[in-house]
Amino acid sequence: MVCVMNIRAENQVDYEVTESLIQEAFRNAEFSNHKEHLLVHKLRHSESFVPPLSLIAESDNQIVGHILFTKVKIEGIITKESLALAPLSVLPKMQRQGIGTRLLKYGLQKAKELGFESVIVLGHPEYYKKFGFKSASRWNIKCPFEVPDEVFMALELKENALNNASGIVRYPDVFTE
Repeated sequence: MVCVMNIRAENQVDYEVTESLIQEAFRNAEFSNHKEHLLVHKLRHSESFVPPLSLIAESDNQIVGHILFTKVKIEGIITKESLALAPLSVLPKMQRQGIGTRLLKYGLQKAKELGFESVIVLGHPEYYKKFGFKSASRWNIKCPFEVPDEVFMALELKENALNNASGIVRYPDVFTE
């Protein structure tokens, strides 16, 4: 277990190290295009970027994890703002030590404090359901591309935030570039 870990907002001097960490974290990932580090780089320069929600975990003065939440829209009869969680990265040698869990919990709390009401994630259901994520289809929220129902999930940070939120999630253009 990691003894001492600090979670803080990422800043520009961290970008290169963070992108290397993300690349390493996804190097052997089965369901990955191995370009997550490029996505993060592009998202930082988009209108969807929320600097206080680009978080890093440090241990022994080394960046060991990163999580990013960016703004998305759920477009239907009405349009609701939400956040997309992507990606969550931990150095391979530091995985399974609770770093991702701590980053995720901290990030969700920070998002709530900043007034965001919900989060969307495309990920492993066994992992994200531990944090309260449920299939987005429960609210009739759809992914803009074909994915299995169980991997496209949502979480309400505010009670009933996703009521009447049915529609398609519109990710920033950089997600599809």
